[in-house]
Amino acid sequence: EAAARHFRSPPRRIRRWLRRCRALQHRPEPSEGKYLGLEAEEKLAEWVLTQREQQLPVNEETLFQKATKIGRALEGGFKISYEWAVRFMLRHHLSTHTRRGVAHPLPKEIQGNAGAFIEFVQRQIHRQELPRSMIAAVDEISLFLDVEISSGNDERRKETALQTVGNGEPWCELVLTVLADGSVLPALLISRGHLPAPAAVPDCILLESKENGCDDDEIMELWAARVWRKHTECRGGGSSKGMLVLDCHRTHLSEEVLAVLSAAGTLPAVIPAGCSSRIQPLDVCVKRSLKNFLQKKWNERAPELRDADSSALLQLLLAWLGEALEILGDCPELIRKSFLVASVLPPSAPASPRRNGDEQEELIAAMEERLSIAPGAGESSPDFAERGDDGADDDAEGDPEALHRLFEGESEAESFYGFEEADLELMEI
Repeated sequence: EAAARHFRSPPRRIRRWLRRCRALQHRPEPSEGKYLGLEAEEKLAEWVLTQREQQLPVNEETLFQKATKIGRALEGGFKISYEWAVRFMLRHHLSTHTRRGVAHPLPKEIQGNAGAFIEFVQRQIHRQELPRSMIAAVDEISLFLDVEISSGNDERRKETALQTVGNGEPWCELVLTVLADGSVLPALLISRGHLPAPAAVPDCILLESKENGCDDDEIMELWAARVWRKHTECRGGGSSKGMLVLDCHRTHLSEEVLAVLSAAGTLPAVIPAGCSSRIQPLDVCVKRSLKNFLQKKWNERAPELRDADSSALLQLLLAWLGEALEILGDCPELIRKSFLVASVLPPSAPASPRRNGDEQEELIAAMEERLSIAPGAGESSPDFAERGDDGADDDAEGDPEALHRLFEGESEAESFYGFEEADLELMEI
């Protein structure tokens, strides 16, 4: 009862935690060689990071499948459980809750790739004397809409109808571009389906509607033609050299995109696989804050959207994006600092992972305040609560409900939370 009062949680939940804790304490230790070793865990951590870069789901099913595939190569196989998955994610700092991601080490191999990339980028910026108005970061946010859920009768599930991770074809693709001088270029929004022209499109958004959507090549070609070419022309054509920071799964840049970049004297700086969470300026605070903003807007309107068709939903999305992008445009200091925290720009003073982590935390808090996002608001399908170096759950400590969600199964299927108690028993594969 005292613990329940202290943690502001029902006594039954405290008893449930205690039962599980005692069960784990009395569980016999696994035999040697039955669990993934460090090298195999590093490979699995790399896979998680690259999945997220491509906005693909990382959930209990996909993680267990990948871990099993890696484990089959080990003599005698290995054991896997929900508890193991939680410990694995915490050990490798793979929480989506963390506000200090740039401070955490990457798996050994990709940590070296990240260091080499940072050295290359900073050296080119210095040697070429690149103006900050020509150093850009570009990335996509895919939006997946389940119309069946949004128009259904289950009010609770309606909040999950709009997601930023998923399989299959997205409803809309949003391409964001920010500059190291703090500017935000017009966002490109590509919607799927043949829809009537929206009544109003904000000036900060370039809208393209395609019956069958676009593949990655087509998206980048549209972006190069409609966003980057126009920006470089305003900067005096190809007289000013530039650099474009983008994710590695864009390495299939088409000849058309490369031609635009070449004509503008722009060097594509391709981030190594798995490194985006640390060295992509948009990942430092802008993308997560924008996703949370859209999710908050959706959750507020979801109950009344039962009869809304795709055209009406697109108009709502345009209005929300216009509002968010206008706010981002008024935050040049936060965007400039994102390039510094991501180590794309050379620091003015000696930097350290701890200092960068502190600054990232401050940036996220400032951006959320500007966007009026409630503190502690997370994405619709987070993976795990974050644990600090001392073993404490940083976010769970600030938000007791994070522990409740972790063990009580209150989140949706995309997360690791939604297990029943029976599913928590050790499984041998």
